[in-house]
Amino acid sequence: MGGILSCGLTHMGVTPLDVVKCNMQVSPEKYKGLFSGLRTVLAEEGMGATGLLKGWLPCLIGYSAQGFCKFGFYEMFKDLYMNMAGEDISAAYTGVIWLAGSASAEFIADIALCPWEMVKVKVQTSPPGTFPTSMGAAIAKMNADKATTKFPFGSLVPLWSRQIPYTMAKFYFFEMVVNMFYAYVFTEPKNTYSKSTQLGVTFASGYIAGVVCAIVSHPADTLVSLAGKDSNAGKSFGQIANEVGTKTLFTKGLGVRILMIGTLTGLQWWIYDTFKSTMGLGTSGGKPIARTPEQRERNEIIAK
Repeated sequence: MGGILSCGLTHMGVTPLDVVKCNMQVSPEKYKGLFSGLRTVLAEEGMGATGLLKGWLPCLIGYSAQGFCKFGFYEMFKDLYMNMAGEDISAAYTGVIWLAGSASAEFIADIALCPWEMVKVKVQTSPPGTFPTSMGAAIAKMNADKATTKFPFGSLVPLWSRQIPYTMAKFYFFEMVVNMFYAYVFTEPKNTYSKSTQLGVTFASGYIAGVVCAIVSHPADTLVSLAGKDSNAGKSFGQIANEVGTKTLFTKGLGVRILMIGTLTGLQWWIYDTFKSTMGLGTSGGKPIARTPEQRERNEIIAK
């Protein structure tokens, strides 16, 4: 539930930025920047579900499903791999456990996301009047034209190329940064700090991790956006990449995406940890909870 709330709501909330970012990637000659792009979409298509908010419903459904799988399977795979590796190896290679767990979880999560992401991108990047903006009609149109749209899993490989590095960076750098905060800034035992302080650390760590995520995954994100363009129908992703060039793949819309993904990732972790705290599970990362000498002695006896 925490994953559903954190991913679904945040991605839906940044839909206007996503609309502009996708169009900057697909039509850079028309959408040259964030603010000019916002003005263009507002002037031509308005603010509602056919304008800056178009694609909000497949975005909500798709990223809710992805969040359920991403966070749920991450916790499962992380625990599985730590148990497989044993205590000593897990302690020595904690970062590898984080990376393996997040990659495994995202592999599954993207299968749940792919059809909805394809619909969202097609709705958001099609010129006004050329493609349905309501979700039901858009799905029917993409399914009818599946020979060219490759719906529903035609974008799965580039989605894996975007989302698996993104999620590996998201979880690895979040875990690393939050542990650094508690090691070097908030140096008392974690449970001595208020929940608001812990959640502030969570948001800051998530935001920093999100900036790294945006840079790492941007080329594949550009390819996913370009694949929805009518002129690219039937082309392979390699052909599209060669036509647009390396500079466009790595830089077009990157500033907007850093703003969007940094904020989004910070909020995702904040919502996720807020839900965990509400359920009595505590926030993510940091030093182990401080224990009294009596508690430590009892745990040692139990371990023996």
